[in-house]
Amino acid sequence: MTSSNESIGSASAVKTSQTSLLRQFMRWEASGILIALIILMVALSFATSNFLTGYNFAVVTRLAAFVGLVALGQTMVLLVGGIDLSVGAAAGLSAIVGSLMLTQAGVHPYLVIPCTMLFGMLLGLINGVFVAGLRLNPFIVTLATWEIFAGITLVITKGYPIRPLGDVFSAIGKGDLFGLPIPVAIFIGSGAFLIWLLTQTKFGRNIFAVGGNRDASILAGIPVKRVELAAFGLAGMFSALAGILYASRMDAGQPNVGEGWLMGAITAAILGGTSLRGGQGSIVGTMLGALLLSVLTNGTVLLNVSGFWQRVIVGFVVLLAVLVDLLRSEK
Repeated sequence: MTSSNESIGSASAVKTSQTSLLRQFMRWEASGILIALIILMVALSFATSNFLTGYNFAVVTRLAAFVGLVALGQTMVLLVGGIDLSVGAAAGLSAIVGSLMLTQAGVHPYLVIPCTMLFGMLLGLINGVFVAGLRLNPFIVTLATWEIFAGITLVITKGYPIRPLGDVFSAIGKGDLFGLPIPVAIFIGSGAFLIWLLTQTKFGRNIFAVGGNRDASILAGIPVKRVELAAFGLAGMFSALAGILYASRMDAGQPNVGEGWLMGAITAAILGGTSLRGGQGSIVGTMLGALLLSVLTNGTVLLNVSGFWQRVIVGFVVLLAVLVDLLRSEK
């Protein structure tokens, strides 16, 4: 009888533990996006035989890496309650400047990427000065700098790409690292760095505090302006990283790099659990959001869906992302 009671008690404990884990998973900001991603991948694997191939995996993950890097930076800005509309233009201008460093200034190929990231951080800090320092509306500021950065790119290039960039530099964007495309490995490493930054450092805690309640953060002695400035700087840095990696992949500094990345970056962040109101978000969720958008885009191509309809689908996903953020904030 005692053995039977122990068995029943053990089974009950296991069931309770499983229920607790399920509840914790559902409370995770990125749980919904992970479920949606799995469902979409399963559906596409049945709908087309080309989806589950090594080549297609590389295509999907590379696309997710470029947009995802921009989304990581955008997440940092959203967490402090801001928004950066200039990230796509910053990526394009940074790619051009990095390409000129390589072809005109003679910078070593392996130094071009960190130098370009520093330039991108400078672009982000310009936004931060106006938003954090002068307390201007981030939407208006970054809309203006979007036009400025894009205009400077066209002035420099006159609309023509800068090429070639050389085999050594191109190998970075086209090569593999431990079986992963190098841009994908950099994307994963960048995500891991930001996860550590947000969860294990005082700066990370300040990011969430400022986004959750700016006034209370000021009263608590948090250097709010410096936190906001750093968030915009990181957004510019990761945008530049995406831009120069894309230039490496294409062996050319394209003046139109990043034109379509803004929408994807914001959508990936929101779908991944980052709130437009600040103070809530998940780096893992943003990475999954970027992967979901990449899988969705890839799936429409494999299914021969018209490019016009692809834009309609992406637009609906954006609306869904905003709706999800609204419902999440009302809980």
